[in-house]
Amino acid sequence: MRLSPISLVDPIIDRAFAEDLSGSDVTTHACIPEETLAVARAVARKPVVVSGVDVAARVFEKLDPTLTFERHVEDGTLVPAKTALFTVRGSAQSILMAERTALNLIQRMIGTATLTRAYVDAVPKGRACRITDTRKTTPGLRLLERYAVRCGGGKNHRDDLGSAILIKDNHIVASGGVKEAISRARANASHTCTIECEVDKLAQLELALEAGVDIVLLDNMDDATVAKAVARVREVSPRTLVEASGGITLPRITALAELGVDAISVGALTHSAPAADIGLDFDPA
Repeated sequence: MRLSPISLVDPIIDRAFAEDLSGSDVTTHACIPEETLAVARAVARKPVVVSGVDVAARVFEKLDPTLTFERHVEDGTLVPAKTALFTVRGSAQSILMAERTALNLIQRMIGTATLTRAYVDAVPKGRACRITDTRKTTPGLRLLERYAVRCGGGKNHRDDLGSAILIKDNHIVASGGVKEAISRARANASHTCTIECEVDKLAQLELALEAGVDIVLLDNMDDATVAKAVARVREVSPRTLVEASGGITLPRITALAELGVDAISVGALTHSAPAADIGLDFDPA
């Protein structure tokens, strides 16, 4: 699995370098002679799902094109602890200057991919229930975090505010109600746009179904209410997809999938994934 074209990450790397290297690297230049060569290996210290190896490669390439980079694993692969992810060779100064930026990005991506895999694995076999991300991403890093979700086996929700209609609680209030919001969306949006509406009560669900919504998002409902909602949707409008969302944690995934929802969107995949423990160590001289 690869992020393509890799040049998409260049603005992210450029901003990271601007933060970290605005005054060069006084420690490295003071301690390490310019001609010193080194070999460094990135190793996963715990079991992880790999994501972002090409991003790390791009970091080293942009800082110093003379560095050589060797990948050892593919993105999307579950690897055990002590697995070498990549090796970089060349100027010791360059490796040290790029190290933190490369690790910051790959640790975040691997953490997201690994957490996503745990959610995906919690869906019982035979259940066609997708685990998706949300727009609750780190500003400026959405491209990387959404790719990491895919590496973990999850799916992406809408890319941005312009890619699909998702009517939330504040839209409903500002529009005057569920039916009014859906009707206006249907009248004003492109015919290619699907319309999804968030509901937090069964009464709102009825209004959304009457208005012909394409996807209904069950927000912060307990399992008993979700079961009633799914049954009602299947009875009244089998074509309508059902998504569950709202503070959903890993222990609930199996039960929600068993209730028959089509998708579960999880903000925690991108806003709460712990950074993976990845080390970049120089080979002894």
